[in-house]
Amino acid sequence: MATLFAGTSGFAYPAWKPAFYPAKLPAKEFLAFYSGRLNCVEINYTFRRLPAASTLEAWVAATRPGFVFAVKAHMRITHMLRLKNAEQATDVFLKAIDPLRTARRLGPVLFQLPPNMKCDVAALRDYLALLPNGMRYAFEFRHESWLTEAVYGELRQRNVALCLAESEKLEIPEVVTADFVYYRLRKQDYTEADVDAIALRTKELLAAGRDVYLMFKHEETPEGALNAELLMKKAG
Repeated sequence: MATLFAGTSGFAYPAWKPAFYPAKLPAKEFLAFYSGRLNCVEINYTFRRLPAASTLEAWVAATRPGFVFAVKAHMRITHMLRLKNAEQATDVFLKAIDPLRTARRLGPVLFQLPPNMKCDVAALRDYLALLPNGMRYAFEFRHESWLTEAVYGELRQRNVALCLAESEKLEIPEVVTADFVYYRLRKQDYTEADVDAIALRTKELLAAGRDVYLMFKHEETPEGALNAELLMKKAG
């Protein structure tokens, strides 16, 4: 049975008090509280730093069974090496996040490419061949040259998701390339009608047997977390 995973990019935001987090909740209890209301979080911290095993183990211990962590791939892979000659960097990164995998709490690994990185199908094909089977991967392309059937074909061959990043800057077509779908919802504001439309599409994907990961963005206000919660009620 397909599952909806809804959450936000990050969770450690005091500005979410008191609408999402209780006013007196200490920061060390944010994640446990969050996992009682949502079932997924996207970790952007891993883009800049490799996490300590003890940190990941503490996160697993703080969250309820079934809660998953989607993690952003390290910038060395995507921004410095730009997917080329990245075997060692990838191995180091995957070893760092392995405590989540072994605990069965790892969601998709998100590879977010730089906005100025233009399409290179050969580099993508070679890089996808490095990735171990048995894990989920999503690619967020931020240059329009990547939005081609050749790229979608490479993703489909490896069951890798095209990240459907909804933003003001670049329109990503809703092309499904894997047995799961990964949305990053980045607009400034979503109305309840917007959430209704997302919920309707989510129900269609779930009915087709695809797991759906939906990540709202809102660091400064609690709207992202509240929208994710509303979406779970409407579509879950």
